[in-house]
Amino acid sequence: MARHASADLPLHTGSAPRWLFDRMVDLGEAISWAVIEEYGQDELVRRLSDPYWFQALGCVLGFDWHSSGVTTTTMGALKTALSPQKHGIAVVGGKGATSRKTPDEIDASMLDVSVETRDELKRISRMSAAVDNGCVQDSHVLYHHTMAISETGTWCVVQQGMSDSTARRYHWLADDVQSFVEEPQTAICAQERRSDPLDLTAESSGETRAVSVDLVQDDPTHLKRELQGQRSLADFGTGASAGEAAGNASDGGSTRIDLTGDPDLTMPNHHRLRQADLSEKALDQLRRAYEYQPGDYEELVELEGIGPGSLRALALIAELVYDTESSQEDPAKYAFAHGGKDGTPHPVKRERYDRSIEYMRSMLEGADIDRETEQCSLERLAELEQ
Repeated sequence: MARHASADLPLHTGSAPRWLFDRMVDLGEAISWAVIEEYGQDELVRRLSDPYWFQALGCVLGFDWHSSGVTTTTMGALKTALSPQKHGIAVVGGKGATSRKTPDEIDASMLDVSVETRDELKRISRMSAAVDNGCVQDSHVLYHHTMAISETGTWCVVQQGMSDSTARRYHWLADDVQSFVEEPQTAICAQERRSDPLDLTAESSGETRAVSVDLVQDDPTHLKRELQGQRSLADFGTGASAGEAAGNASDGGSTRIDLTGDPDLTMPNHHRLRQADLSEKALDQLRRAYEYQPGDYEELVELEGIGPGSLRALALIAELVYDTESSQEDPAKYAFAHGGKDGTPHPVKRERYDRSIEYMRSMLEGADIDRETEQCSLERLAELEQ
C-alpha cells in the first residue's frame, strides 16, 4: 500500500450551505464522468490519491481552497454523486462516527467484487487508519476516513487527522503494495514539518519494529527480569538517542503511555530514563499482546488494543534495552498544492497554477454538464487566473 501524500490545512468550523453542496455534487459527478469516460475508473481513483489533483478538484467545486473542510466536503460530495451501478465506483466512510461504518458500507455497496476482495478492502481500511494514527505519530488524530473503490478492486484512502490548530490529510493508493508498515508513502507533502514526531514506518525504524515484535512474542517476565536486575538501564545501551526519545515523549511534562488501553507508563520530566521510570504494571500488560503471538509488525499493529501509546511504549523499550533507532523525522515534506500568497510554505508558482487551471478548463469543456453550471465554473477559473 502506498500512501501518496498528506497536506496540513487550517481548521475551519461550519459546513457547506446546501445550495453549494448540491452544486458540488453535480459538478463533481460531471468531472468524474469525464475522467472515467476518457481514462477509466481506476484513473479516477488514482487521481483522488494525488493531493494536488484532489486540492484542485476541491477548488473547482467551489470550496475554500485552504480549509480543512475541503477534504470532508469534497469526499462527501463524491460519495453522494458516484454509485457502483452507474459509475463503477463506490465511495464509503466519512467523518466521525460515519468513518467507523466503512466496513459495513463496503459490504452494503453494490460493487461487483468477490467476498475475499471485500474482506481485504475492510482490512485495508483498518490498517490504513491504524498506520496513520499509530505508526506515524505526528500529533494529528484521525477523525475522517473515506475510501474510493472501483469495480476492479482498485482503491484509494483519503483520511484526515486533527491537531490543535491544523488538519493533516493523508492519501493512500493501491499501487505496487510492498508493506503496510515500512515507508508505504510514495510522497508526503504538508504545510509544515513537526518538530517531535515518531515515524515507525521509516526504514531506519526497521530494527525497532522487529524488536517490538520480539518483545511481545517473548515471555514478558523475561523482560521484567532483565529490567529488575542489578544493572541500570544505562548498561542496556541507553545513550543520547534514548534520552532524546524520552525527552521528546515527555514534551516537558508527564506523558502517559497506553500499553493495552489503560494508562500504565509515565514518562517523567528528566531526560535520562531510570529503572524506576518503567512501571511493573506496564510490563505485566505486555502479556495480553504476548497471548496473541503476532508473526510480524503488521500483525502487531492490527491487534485490538494496540494503539499509538502501545507502539510508542514498545519502541521506547526497544531503544532502552537494545539500543535500536526510532525515526524522529517528520515524513512530510514542505510542499503545498500551489504555494501561498504570502510565500508560505513557498511562493505561488504561476506556471504550475496556470497548468492546473488549463487542465481543469479542458475537463469542464469536455464534461457533459448543463451550460449554466459550466459557465459558472469557467468564470470561477477565470477569477483564479487574475
